[in-house]
Amino acid sequence: MTGRLHGVVAMDGPSGTGKSTVSRRLAASCDAAYLDTGAMYRALTLAVLRAGLDGSDPAAEAVALGAVADLQSVVDPIAPRILLVGKDVEAEIRGPEVTAAVSAVSAVPAVRAALVERQRLIVADAVAAGGIVVEGRDIGSVVVPDAPLKVYLTASEHIRAVRRGAQDRKAGRNGDVAAVLADVRRRDRLDSTRRTSPLHAAVDAVVLDTDELSVDAVLVELLRLVRERGLVS
Repeated sequence: MTGRLHGVVAMDGPSGTGKSTVSRRLAASCDAAYLDTGAMYRALTLAVLRAGLDGSDPAAEAVALGAVADLQSVVDPIAPRILLVGKDVEAEIRGPEVTAAVSAVSAVPAVRAALVERQRLIVADAVAAGGIVVEGRDIGSVVVPDAPLKVYLTASEHIRAVRRGAQDRKAGRNGDVAAVLADVRRRDRLDSTRRTSPLHAAVDAVVLDTDELSVDAVLVELLRLVRERGLVS
């Protein structure tokens, strides 16, 4: 263990940059909590799909908002989980159906507002007990704009598609790189052009290109940054 984190590390960036892996490892290394905000949006999307709707259906907003109260995020970096109505849905929310619909559900302003409020409460509770690493697409710009360390991870489309494909194959899902690349481009377009909280790096974020960096190398740089900012005791 490097030392105990105090405060918030905000980790943003598109999918396939290694954000989840390094965020979890950073939290574990610093005895901190870990929150995957994307999993929360995926769980609401699952609730919408279970209701027989797609993300663009006008009734999807009400279903997603109603499901907010049924969410529980387990913030242990060793075994993070998302619960929906008390059931672990971590595996189900990573499937292709949820992946295809999550950008539409997460673009709804009322849904984002409700989850940002919930996320801020989770962050406040974690900070009261020590520290937390929070990952997503609007953490440094919207959820915790006053975070003492904001990091925005980037990587080329092709590298991200290869990484995502490898993750999918490991989980027993289709990992065809061409199909994954098309999905990466689709989600990038939707996430960066939505009207509410579009994907972008906060002006004071440290931008870290992970194309040529291993997970271990990214973690070393993150640990250097938290020490440099005086965030570990």
